[in-house]
Amino acid sequence: MSERNIIFHPIISSIQRIALYETKARFYLIGSNNTQTRFRVLKIDRTDPRELILVDDKVEYNKQEIHQLLNMIGFGNRGNRSPGFNKLVSAFGIVGFIRFLEGYYIILVTKRRKIAVIGPHSIYKIEDTATIYIPSDNSKPPHPDEQRYLKMFLAIDLSTNFYYSYSYDITHTLQMNMAPPRKLAPALFPKPITAAVYHSNLNSENSEDNKCICNDGEDDDEDIFETWKQQLQQRQKKIGGQSQRLEFGIRTVPEWRFVWNSHLLSAVHSYLHPDWILYIVHGFIEQSNLNIFGRPIYLTLIARRSNRYAGTRFLKRGANLHGDVANEVETEQIVHDSMISSFTAGRFSSFVQMRGSIPSYWSQDISKMVPKPAISIDLSDPYAEIPAKHFNNLMRRYGSPIMILNLVKKREKKKHESLLTDVISNAVKYLNQFLPPEHAIQYFHLDMARMNKGADAKVLDKLSAIARTVVRRTGIFMSCKGYDDESGVAGHQAGRLQTGVVRVNCVDCLDRTNTAQFAIGKCVLAHQLYALGLIGEPVIEFDSDCVRLLEGLYEDHGDTLALQYGGSQLVHRIKTYRKTAPWSSHGNDIMQTLSRYYSNTFSDAEKQNTMNLFLGLFIPDPTKPAIWDYPTDYYFHHPEAMVYIPNRRSLTKWWDDEVVRHLPLPSNEMRKLCCEIIGTQGDGALEMLDPYQEYNRPFEYTVFTECFEFKMFHTLRDLAPSSESCSPFVVRGRSVGQSKGPASKNPVISGRSSTTSNNSSDSNSGSSSDDDLTSSTPSSRQINPSPLSLVDKLLSPEEPEDQPMFPAIKRSNAIALKQPSKRDMIVYRRYVNFERRSNPQYEPDIHIVMTVSSAFTIDSTIDVIPPTVTKASKEIYQNYVQRNSGRITIPAASLALYKKYVNFNVK
Repeated sequence: MSERNIIFHPIISSIQRIALYETKARFYLIGSNNTQTRFRVLKIDRTDPRELILVDDKVEYNKQEIHQLLNMIGFGNRGNRSPGFNKLVSAFGIVGFIRFLEGYYIILVTKRRKIAVIGPHSIYKIEDTATIYIPSDNSKPPHPDEQRYLKMFLAIDLSTNFYYSYSYDITHTLQMNMAPPRKLAPALFPKPITAAVYHSNLNSENSEDNKCICNDGEDDDEDIFETWKQQLQQRQKKIGGQSQRLEFGIRTVPEWRFVWNSHLLSAVHSYLHPDWILYIVHGFIEQSNLNIFGRPIYLTLIARRSNRYAGTRFLKRGANLHGDVANEVETEQIVHDSMISSFTAGRFSSFVQMRGSIPSYWSQDISKMVPKPAISIDLSDPYAEIPAKHFNNLMRRYGSPIMILNLVKKREKKKHESLLTDVISNAVKYLNQFLPPEHAIQYFHLDMARMNKGADAKVLDKLSAIARTVVRRTGIFMSCKGYDDESGVAGHQAGRLQTGVVRVNCVDCLDRTNTAQFAIGKCVLAHQLYALGLIGEPVIEFDSDCVRLLEGLYEDHGDTLALQYGGSQLVHRIKTYRKTAPWSSHGNDIMQTLSRYYSNTFSDAEKQNTMNLFLGLFIPDPTKPAIWDYPTDYYFHHPEAMVYIPNRRSLTKWWDDEVVRHLPLPSNEMRKLCCEIIGTQGDGALEMLDPYQEYNRPFEYTVFTECFEFKMFHTLRDLAPSSESCSPFVVRGRSVGQSKGPASKNPVISGRSSTTSNNSSDSNSGSSSDDDLTSSTPSSRQINPSPLSLVDKLLSPEEPEDQPMFPAIKRSNAIALKQPSKRDMIVYRRYVNFERRSNPQYEPDIHIVMTVSSAFTIDSTIDVIPPTVTKASKEIYQNYVQRNSGRITIPAASLALYKKYVNFNVK
């Protein structure tokens, strides 16, 4: 029984446009699809000053019914002097609802921008929002702190690096999204996990919510995917073995760890139809077009920031009691052939890596204004309980092996960073005693700061060697049968799966971590292109368009995450470790260091309070102190400091049974939850499952130059516009297309482009652990490329012309580059001549005489011959114009008749 006969499509939200109407007693939200053929209505009561009262009738209206409803509401609220029913704002989605000390506010997405496409699914970046107060009764004076809380909440600028999609679940990885569902959620639409709910659930082992949402229940429930396979097999036997295909639409339960508006949805999530709900992700998303001889290969980088133990740099270090680490970011690198956008027939590949602080109780004292606060271990953990919970969670999400790449210093005269190295290395040694050898945690250490000293440093070479080991052991995800199917674990529909994850960390998880992730991403990209049959061997060289494109994506990726966590852009960049950064960037590094130091010293406390308020870790209460009156937020993130929580977990069996049962596969994927399943039959089902309407938008006029795909960063257009070779794998000098690097194309970093810090020097800036790279004179040595690979030989200009330029394409996709046939050339010449004759700007090569056999002229879209207007028609038109201007010509017969009438009356 082939798994290809059971197809699952994500359900597309039917509410993509919203109009908010206002009356004195209610708000009416009218939601519709893009074509405005399906409508839903949400009523919000405005008379209660404290509570949020919503009415969602779950009814779908057509255009005629919604007009009748609006007319009836408008007629019923019409006043003597005012209409009483006004349209307040247009929007694209609901972010959520929030309450401080008075009534509720509603947050709407009023402006969006397409930022990426994954197959046929579009991902949008929030550009602007509107926060509207719901209650209409303003007679009571508001609480004096209400406006301050509102101002603090609005300090979270939702227009900077917040993303959503109507059809693609961006809280999950591509591998998870393409996996079949296994379980039905206990509730139709499970309650979202806010930070406060998550802490309370984990503190209570008997919590029902914890069992339902966190998948901690027993594994004896039915696997719906296997059940459907058996039913399909039985149906095939009845009809004599004839192949059938079942198609379903599913709505998956999101990964609440990456849903940043979960607190804003907590009051309404269980009551609203899911089409009203948007799951907002915070982090970084960017996409570029890697053009390989006319074949568009989309390279996408997605970074998801965790909302668990989230905060700013010096205020959030280490981990909390539940193993959630600070600055945890999941980075996914997706490569797909955009010539086929379908998930079922397309060619997709992805790889996931992550970064996060070292899982332990440690911190840095920032009460003293020093550049490098001392690192202190706050609580001894001899049995590695905190790392155990952290790695158990990683195995649940990614499988095994878990690979740690530690970039923190190991040898120091005065112990500073090396304290953290001792903590993580000892924890790994202890925990591996109890794991099966095949699933043991694997540990790598690289002191990048020490290795980068001197002009002959080879940091990237060492990182590349580690990256090759990582890719070989974890594999990459492939949605289809690739060229190299020996590596990795077999997956759904003849693809390959990634099992395990590489976890990269330094002290801050910013500068050094980003360079290491780029080195891993470069190695992964080579294997992805090789598996897709686009290159002959998994090797790509530095200074080629392909690697420069990837480098620009990771530079923007690092800048964005550094601004979110550290308050400035990257100080030390990839060029720093490659020894290619010019001295001219030294001043810029100093400015970035000062910016980061100022942000950490003066503004981090306010930013942390804002984040705690946004994520629901602190809920304002008039009977309790305000959030700014608390000297620290430690007790918000560490409730165990106030309430005794007994440890019921074994110190030797530190993993969950269901996690080890599915290894090396991740148990989250093997127990994938879905909260809604629909068939492909019925009214509206096709529109809910087919993303064609949203992606191609046939219902509106489209200009190609304004399409997202046309504006996307392109290797041929933006990196090598004047180069002789069109290959993105040829090593070029930095002067080719240097001014149009990927970092300068898209100002996604807090409204500013990363080109202001596009270069970096090797200077020693002592503001933090990530900024203490030892100074050395930049080397002018040439970076020698590795030995010529098969790709270089195939793309060399000295090769004979009769050999195929790209045999990998012929091998994998059955495309042979050859001269077109004579018949095809005749068809093409006819097409060209037809276009020339229809466009006057081209001079025809032969004189053409065409006989007009009708009353209509031969026109084109470029030129139209005006028709001949008769004299009588002109007179009629002139009289019509004069009549409108007041100058009317009276006919002689009418004038004579009028004179006769006057004369008769006079007599």
